[in-house]
Amino acid sequence: MIGYEQMNQMTMTTTAMMKNFNKMGPINTPHKKTTRRSVSAIDGGAAATAGEGDCRRNLKTLDLSGMSLASLSASSINLASISKLDLSNNNIQQIPESLVARMLNLWALDLHSNQLKTLPNSIGCLSKLKVLNVSGNNLQHLPKTIEDCRWLEELNANFNELTMLPDTIGFELTNLTKLSVNSNKLVVLPSSLSHLTSLRVLDARLNRLGSLPDDLENLVNLQVLNVSQNFQHLKELPYSVGLLISLVELDVSYNGITVLPDSIGCLRRIQKLSLEGNPLISPPFEVVEQGLEAVKQYMSEKMTESYKETPMKKKLWGIGKMVKYKTFNGLSSSPGRSPGRTGGDHHGNEREGFINVSDYRQIDGIASPRHVPLFNPRRLLSPFSAYFSPPRY
Repeated sequence: MIGYEQMNQMTMTTTAMMKNFNKMGPINTPHKKTTRRSVSAIDGGAAATAGEGDCRRNLKTLDLSGMSLASLSASSINLASISKLDLSNNNIQQIPESLVARMLNLWALDLHSNQLKTLPNSIGCLSKLKVLNVSGNNLQHLPKTIEDCRWLEELNANFNELTMLPDTIGFELTNLTKLSVNSNKLVVLPSSLSHLTSLRVLDARLNRLGSLPDDLENLVNLQVLNVSQNFQHLKELPYSVGLLISLVELDVSYNGITVLPDSIGCLRRIQKLSLEGNPLISPPFEVVEQGLEAVKQYMSEKMTESYKETPMKKKLWGIGKMVKYKTFNGLSSSPGRSPGRTGGDHHGNEREGFINVSDYRQIDGIASPRHVPLFNPRRLLSPFSAYFSPPRY
């Protein structure tokens, strides 16, 4: 057995070894390009540091999610080297302007599930930003400077208190492919959204929308449109919804819609149409029960009947306007045609308003989203057109 003196000597030896170990420097580890937990000069009582030193110089991703952070302050870290920053699931109430302005190479910023009431105006300095997630905060508006993030492709602002979006957001964020603003207090969507020609997904459910922009047909790449659960606020859809040539999924469930626009029959690529929870009259309930194809056929037949019943004079209103814009050549230029057959009067002079089908002019030069609204079927064929005036004789 070991005596008391021997045990005491062993304890003193062990204590001396521990003191020497503590004096040793940190153990060298292989260099890492990505740091998942790195915090520097962060206020909030939960400051922690891991992977500092050489790891900072080549930092690419900074993940500070779920650390109960209450605030942030400028740090000594090289913010210009960060490409992805995750600050989600914290208690952050404000993002310092100077902090954001230094993230010159940031392309992904995740701020979801915090206590933010505003975003810094300096977010406009993030010229390379492609993905922005600010969902689950207390935002009442987005700063106008967000329009300077012209490379932005995905914007998620779900579960906030937004009452409006910047009026000109659609003119600037032309690379946006996904816009999610569900579960807010939006009353209207800005008309400039119709200029987002790259947009593929628009999610605006669970708001207070009373209407949708008229010129939705310009969204030539839109595949998913969800405006469900606006309840009694949304009572009708614009005719342009049926002119979305790439639309695959349309969800208008749980609104106050009674009549679908006839143009729904023109949605050739549609694969999913959700109509439940609406007091629909047209199409009737028995048609809706039969499924998507039955609804499309019903609306298509209704559109055809409506066009047949339209007086010829009203049908020509759009044609007369197209001649005025000189989209088509209303004057005869074909050899061998008599003035009487080409719209000429008894003096042999040609009159405006009679189109020679063989005399089309090229319109490729103006077939851009900016001019598309001039030539969509709603404006050309609508029996009660508000855009064209009747021809003058």
